[in-house]
Amino acid sequence: MGFEQYHEPPSELSAKTRTFARMITSLIEEAEAIAWYEQRLSLEKDREARAIMRNAQHEEFKHFGMDLEFLLRRSPKWREVLQDILFKRGDIVEHGEEAEEDTAD
Repeated sequence: MGFEQYHEPPSELSAKTRTFARMITSLIEEAEAIAWYEQRLSLEKDREARAIMRNAQHEEFKHFGMDLEFLLRRSPKWREVLQDILFKRGDIVEHGEEAEEDTAD
């Protein structure tokens, strides 16, 4: 079993930090899978194959969302920042800058 997600000796890290690293790695893997399906879908001509891939990609979206929610529940500062950015209409960059200003205090 590899431990590529660690940049420090795993035995010196707390269980909380190791779980955090695992969940970050899982989030990255889900994002990669979503991107891979997007590429496959853009090229696949067979309607049935596309439907199966679209269904699989939907599952990856769900897993990505669950991983992100897990991390946000354990990182109140992240939740605070992302609440100022996500699911809002308007300029994304402006929301990001406002979120940064709000959390600089």
